[in-house]
Amino acid sequence: MDLVSLVPVGACGNFELVVGEEHTAPRVGSGRVRVLATPVMINLIEAAALEAFEALLPAGYQSLGTLLEVAHVAATPVGMRVRATATVTAVEGRTVRLAVEAYDEVERIGGGRHERVVVNVARFDERVARKRAR
Repeated sequence: MDLVSLVPVGACGNFELVVGEEHTAPRVGSGRVRVLATPVMINLIEAAALEAFEALLPAGYQSLGTLLEVAHVAATPVGMRVRATATVTAVEGRTVRLAVEAYDEVERIGGGRHERVVVNVARFDERVARKRAR
């Protein structure tokens, strides 16, 4: 599979969420302040990355996150909409690199870089089954 021909540099994905109580730091165990939790922001970023290119992959293939370097720089209160974006910056072998950002209705709340590796699902499942059998 020639991933470079399937996933164009510049491909973009977005994912949005209205922050609810279930998305706050106290609810996910990452702090005590009732604002968007960093793990939830990370989930939004990964969802945006999937939107950027996962549908371009052939049947039987999917991507897995392997690296995420992000800063969460501003708080977002309950009730506010958050949007994450991911843009493909490079494709090398099976690795797709993306620039990622997150915004609320007022400002940029985070960003960084993300890498995903494309795998053959059947082979990946076999490897996991062998590991489980140990």
